[in-house]
Amino acid sequence: MEPENLPSNPFAFEVLSLVSKQRSNAKKVDLLKKYEDPSLKAIFIWNFDESVISLLPEGDVPFEANDAPKGTEHTVLRREYKKLYRFIKGGDEKLVGFKRENLFIQLLEGLHTDEADVIISAKDKTLHQSFKGLSAAVVKEAFNWNDQFARSET
Repeated sequence: MEPENLPSNPFAFEVLSLVSKQRSNAKKVDLLKKYEDPSLKAIFIWNFDESVISLLPEGDVPFEANDAPKGTEHTVLRREYKKLYRFIKGGDEKLVGFKRENLFIQLLEGLHTDEADVIISAKDKTLHQSFKGLSAAVVKEAFNWNDQFARSET
């Protein structure tokens, strides 16, 4: 089994892969807490919160995968996640469909291919299918979120 220690500032796909390999929800929650990051939280909210509506077409995205070796990419999700608001309802209403889709493709092309796949899965709300055992309940418990994916007051 893979060690439970990832490098500092791990990729989202590394964290999610490690979490999905755990047998117990308690272990999954512990790992999500250990590797907590605003970029992961943004992806989870996009994926699990039904009130977050994607303005991008569902399904595959025609982008050219970044074949740069892991760690040498131009961008990383930890920095780029702040741009995700452009792709959801209520985010950037000034963007028209084609421009929004172009920006999304540019974002994906700058990321490691596996990071891009994480974002595509979140867009389509299928992250739990790509990473078995990842559920809204596990994510809510890890980050003390309520049903609206906001911090619980308790």
